[in-house]
Order: sequence, then structure tokens, then C-alpha cells
Amino acid sequence: MLLLSLLVAFTLYSATPLVQSHYNWSPSSSSSSPSTFQSEWRPARATYYAATDPRDVVGGACGYGDLERTGYGKATAGLSTVLFDKGQICGACFEVRCVEDLRWCIPGTSIIVTATNFCAPNYGFEVDGGGHCNPPNAHFVLPIEAFEKIAIWKASNMPIQYRRIKCRKEGGVRFTMGGAGIFLSVLVSNVAGAGDIVAAKIKGSRTGWLPMGRNWGQNWHINADLKNQPLSFEITSSDGVTLTSYNVAPKIWNFGQTFEGKQFGS
Repeated sequence: MLLLSLLVAFTLYSATPLVQSHYNWSPSSSSSSPSTFQSEWRPARATYYAATDPRDVVGGACGYGDLERTGYGKATAGLSTVLFDKGQICGACFEVRCVEDLRWCIPGTSIIVTATNFCAPNYGFEVDGGGHCNPPNAHFVLPIEAFEKIAIWKASNMPIQYRRIKCRKEGGVRFTMGGAGIFLSVLVSNVAGAGDIVAAKIKGSRTGWLPMGRNWGQNWHINADLKNQPLSFEITSSDGVTLTSYNVAPKIWNFGQTFEGKQFGS
């Protein structure tokens, strides 16, 4: 099985681990499942990659870095073009279940995964052949450890159903400082609620609120000299909820450090 995935890694963004990685999974028929963000189940397909694949280390196209160290663990997914939305979807959570195949599906189970990567199209293959992630296919690429929660690994390319749900994360939203000089890049991760961020602002003790631009994935940037100032952050999720965390970074902050702010409700 040949799976092509766009793996983007910059050593500039190094996050400090704050929580243990873990699986989130529940029986699909359970009434205690997490609150749904989108209750409608939609059809897709899923494949997996092996445990020796390096994409968990580099963190993929959302910029989260080492997924184990940053708390996402194996409860993650790479998404095809129609789902990835040019990186906007990074951080969103989905419930996924196996369907239509009594031979390979594990009955009554589902998994909850966070979008952390992009499965690039391969136009050398047809969409119903090796081009699993080609438009218009809705496709999930899962770590084999997550795939085996819902299906037998021999199934390979499986029909599934998915739905968008609210994320539940341990601890607060994390802000990882990257860049150099007056160029500041902030990786926003461990986001509960909707999970994906659509707008970000930053404020120093000597400035007003300054809007940041999306660099790639959930990395946001600005050109401003904010050294030697405590920093506050305002972020807005895709469901329109805004969260403000004051004085998250102390006056003496440095590039490469990770700070924890408030958290969205889940």
C-alpha cells in the first residue's frame, strides 16, 4: 500500500510536553459520547500507516511537531484535500467508525481523532485506485494503532463514517513561540471546543491588540518587536467563540518556549 502524505516539519517550532498522550474512544452506540459538533454521519474511507512511519515525529502539515511529545499521541488523522481545507481544519476533532464490512469491522466501536496532517493527492492514480486522497474523495489516514480500534488491519482501505465533534483536551490552550528578531510565529495547539482556530491576536504590555496572520497550519505570525513584554492572546475558533488569555507569557520570554492559557469549553 502506497500512501503519500505531505509532511511539513520545521525545527523552528519545538513544543514542550505538558500532558500525556492518550486515546479517546467510545462505543458508537453509547449515549455518553462527547457532545456532537456535527451530528450528521458522512461517508468516507480510511487507510493506515505503520508504527515505524516517521510522520508522528515530524508532526505533519499542521505544524504540531512531535505528536507524542505534544500530547496528541496516536489519536490523530491525516485528511484528504476536500477535508483538509488548506490547513484550516487543523486541530478539529472527528468521530470515526467502520461500516459496511462485517468481516473486518469491530462492531460497536468508534474512535475520536484530531486532524494533524494532510494526505496529498497522487494524480498518477485514479480516485478509485491508488489515488485514495485525490479529490473528490473524503479520506482519513490513521495510525495503525487507531485503525485497529475499529477494524482488522488486513482490511486496509476501509469504508467508514465520520462526524465532526467538539474536542476535549487536558489543560489549557498552548502557545509555542517561534521566529527570530521582530518576526514572531506562534503555534496554537491543544485546543478544545471546535478545535480549529480561524483568527488570532496578540498584545504586549506596551501595545494594543495586534492581528496575526495564518502562516501555515495553526502557526500564526506577526512582524512586531514584542520582546521584554508580557504577552496576551485572543483566539477565535471556527464556531465563532473567542477566548482571551491575559499575560500568558511573562516579560522575560524566549523563542522555543511554550505557555499555557485558558481553555475553550468542550
